[in-house]
Amino acid sequence: MRLVVQKYGGTSVGDVERIRNVARRLIETQREGARVVAVVSAMAGVTDNLIKLAHEMSPRPSERELDILLATGEHAASALTAMAVNALGGKAISLTGAQAGILTDSRHLKARIANISPRQIHELLADDYIVIVAGFQGQDAEGETTTLGRGGSDLTAIALAGALNADACQIFTDVDGVFTCDPRIVTDAQKLDEIAYDELLEMAGAGSKVMQSRAVEFAKKFGIDFEVRSSLKPARGTIAKEETASMEDVVVRGISLERNQAKLTISGVSDKPGIAGSIFSIIAASHIIVDMIVQSAPTDGVTDISFTIHQDELEDARKILMPVVNQIGATQLRTASGVAKLSVVGIGMRSHSGVAARLFECLGRAGVNLQLISTSEIKIAVVIDEKDAERAAQLTHTEFGLASLTPTPGALRPLG
Repeated sequence: MRLVVQKYGGTSVGDVERIRNVARRLIETQREGARVVAVVSAMAGVTDNLIKLAHEMSPRPSERELDILLATGEHAASALTAMAVNALGGKAISLTGAQAGILTDSRHLKARIANISPRQIHELLADDYIVIVAGFQGQDAEGETTTLGRGGSDLTAIALAGALNADACQIFTDVDGVFTCDPRIVTDAQKLDEIAYDELLEMAGAGSKVMQSRAVEFAKKFGIDFEVRSSLKPARGTIAKEETASMEDVVVRGISLERNQAKLTISGVSDKPGIAGSIFSIIAASHIIVDMIVQSAPTDGVTDISFTIHQDELEDARKILMPVVNQIGATQLRTASGVAKLSVVGIGMRSHSGVAARLFECLGRAGVNLQLISTSEIKIAVVIDEKDAERAAQLTHTEFGLASLTPTPGALRPLG
């Protein structure tokens, strides 16, 4: 029998009726001749409410206690889903992340999976159970509960699919798949039939909320194909897979927009080895995530270093950097909030020229000023005023013809 891993997000299990719908889908998948492992997130809104409660109890709750608290959201959802399956005549059992054999490191709130020992899952599958695993969590070597960060249920599903050598991995969510841009921003955005891991990874890192980037990294590392599809509709979704030669025919696969960004610029930095390291090691020690980094060409032995972070972390970054600016002999720290990052992504950029020119000309004609520019082999990202963000995304989407994007030849059939 083939083995299928299915993941259901918080919206998919957001109320009693939706949990029943998930239960029906699990039973149908099993009756079609598959062994089924489901990974479920907490019901929509539950994690946010738990975080709110924690901060009402304490302004700085310990990370250990937060992990124990937050894991209960997935415990409840997995147990309720198992109850629903059993009530409909199926045979299901729920497992915590620890019971499923998910071993992590000891970093609370953003733990990394170290190993998976799915012996108990195999035994339960052999007894014809539908196994329902609480996502987003695991256990460290000391037996402490850990969580995997926002979107961690995606990582749970991908990792279990790899450990179980699953025949299919399906990520069910409240959207139909991966789109050329967020349909709430660009109304004629098109659903993609397939996308390369690298493209989805860049889009996830650039603001697309469809998949957790760490989950995509894991899938790429271990070659785990997966499908992103709607839990509310029967239509096929988007297959994420290793790239093929034909996929390069599409120059730009998609556009991502990330709002609520902040830009920091340290001026008058000495052009000497180790200076940049001293700046960013301080930031890293405070667990502030840096996105784009741009350094200007040195003039008279000094340079400017600009970078972006999430707007919520701007004040913390400012406080820790002011002493550093003085220590390294820089002249000024300038900060700005209210900016956004627009990214165009596509592995076709490797073999097609002129993408940057078209993007810059398109935005220039519209009077959109580019504050920072960063490129990789398959992505061009620009920082712009947030007030221009939606208009810039719509214009870029039109410029690269994504509204009329045709399916890539040789697209895979939907998994399952």
